[in-house]
Amino acid sequence: MVAPIDPSVASAANSATPSAPPAQGGNAYPEWYPRWVRDLADRYSSGTASVFVLHGDVHDLFKGPEVAGKPEETYQGLIDFLGTRVFGAWDMVLVYDLARGIRVLPGNDPKRRLKMLQDVTDLIGDPKGLPRDPVRLLPILDAMIEKFLLLDPGKRPRLCILFEYAQHLVPAGDLSTLSDQQEANLVRFLSWAQNPYVKQSAMLFLLVSARPSEVNDRLLQNPHVSSIQVPLPDSAERLAFSQWQGTLSPDEGGIDMAAITDFTPPQLAELTNGLSLHSIQVLLRQAKTTGRRVDTKQFSELKKELIEQQCQGLLEFVEPNYTLDMLVGQEEIKERLRQDCALIRRGALESVPMGYLVCGPVGTGKSFLAECFAGTIGIPCVTLKNFRSKYVGETEGNIEQVLNVLKSLGPVVVIIDEADAALGTRQSSGDSGTSSRVFSMIARQMGDTRYRGKILWMLMTSRPDALPIDLKRQGRAEVHLPLFYPKTEDEVRAMLRAMSKKNKVKVEEGAIDKIHVKLESQQLSGADLESVLLGAQRKAFTSDRDLVTYDDLAETIANFLPSAQGLEKEAQELAAVLECTDIKFLPENWRKKVAEPDGRAHLQERLVALRQLMHE
Repeated sequence: MVAPIDPSVASAANSATPSAPPAQGGNAYPEWYPRWVRDLADRYSSGTASVFVLHGDVHDLFKGPEVAGKPEETYQGLIDFLGTRVFGAWDMVLVYDLARGIRVLPGNDPKRRLKMLQDVTDLIGDPKGLPRDPVRLLPILDAMIEKFLLLDPGKRPRLCILFEYAQHLVPAGDLSTLSDQQEANLVRFLSWAQNPYVKQSAMLFLLVSARPSEVNDRLLQNPHVSSIQVPLPDSAERLAFSQWQGTLSPDEGGIDMAAITDFTPPQLAELTNGLSLHSIQVLLRQAKTTGRRVDTKQFSELKKELIEQQCQGLLEFVEPNYTLDMLVGQEEIKERLRQDCALIRRGALESVPMGYLVCGPVGTGKSFLAECFAGTIGIPCVTLKNFRSKYVGETEGNIEQVLNVLKSLGPVVVIIDEADAALGTRQSSGDSGTSSRVFSMIARQMGDTRYRGKILWMLMTSRPDALPIDLKRQGRAEVHLPLFYPKTEDEVRAMLRAMSKKNKVKVEEGAIDKIHVKLESQQLSGADLESVLLGAQRKAFTSDRDLVTYDDLAETIANFLPSAQGLEKEAQELAAVLECTDIKFLPENWRKKVAEPDGRAHLQERLVALRQLMHE
């Protein structure tokens, strides 16, 4: 039986058979223990693992018990939190990183530092004189561990070694890409993890890395190594931190919340979802330093900036300036989306789809639909930016970081444009499996029903047939919304009005009502009509006029030549029809074709024939 982590039962540490703390959920754990620390304690105390990889929000602040006379030390960085709070009663706590080498943490009693330092010096020499190079240092630590194992079980000191920035010790990559030194480091950690005598002793090794994908898979996937995620703070933790900031004196870094913000601590806790405690501290201290009160608008801008920075530019917030009222036509689709918005507001999340697949020919307004939906529902809307990298493991790390933020940010709408190209497939496609791993990570998150109604995925593509079925099945992108070109002149006029409002183009009264378009010979998309309107505005500007006239519009439409890719447009339209999950979403002409005997089969045959003609 291994020694307990919990300081409250530290007195058992030096007994011959120290007792482990009770299972998670027992009352022996201090109340301030975060859930991930309880998880760590349970796994360690079970004796199944002595090597752990901590990942996730590892660069944040963490709350421990208040120290008498030192309220400013209630929140600490991860290494100090582990060294003084979680392992504060252990006999020897060491921390190592490539830059500073090995050093001793004093635990929860600074007076013990001298004795601990002396003990370490007796065993392995003066820490300041030890090599920083892990290839030379790890064998020294290994020799120290062997000395511990030779001691009588009742006399073995409890040892914890923390390895910061573990990705630089055992980086991700195939064995062929690792240096001899990195391979030696990997073997050393695996030998500690698999050593049964280490597991039975009071020894624990913690490797810390924000992104587990940057740590070698052979270590992470080893059954003797346990991986623990440090999540972003929940609303209760954010509330406690906001209240704590107000209890400190100015000399201790305290902040008068009422003086800098319009929000109470409970309101701030709800509004800061998706932010780390460090980011909240940055937000509040910036307001204190500048002396500017943080109102709703400023808070929204600061939060977006901090989250985008937290995600290293991989997420971008979309400011929805429009609602579904701006969308022309598509009445059944608009009604379905409005119903889903109402369900989310009521909290009936079990009736909300996990996601939507928005498909249709190019220029039909798929991105605009997503923006209008986000504006109607009134929740944050983000787009995934290019998360792929040429460096091994970085692409997967980017996705992990984004998904962790999304989990704490919800409810949120996630827009992925050109989803067929962005998300990849299960096939490796010659990139060492990166694409397939990215696909698996996103597909797994999309199918996690715990986030139904909290993370709404909107996949947009003109090639839904190229999107893997894994993503567009029920339980992921459940509702498939097909968009088409305007079919009547009334729809064309309505779209021109919407485009003039969107682009703030001044049009002569009644000019749009007079417009006629020969739709039977000239199919115009929403993008085409927007281009026509802007072209008419340019014509007015070149004539020193601000107002677009009927003649400007008529001449521009008459001269406009849409894209001639007829076969591709037809194929994209057919693909959208075949993907549709509700016949009510289809225009009348397509409803009739789908309702015919073997209607879908005939449409499928036509789509296959078109693909063959286009040599796809």
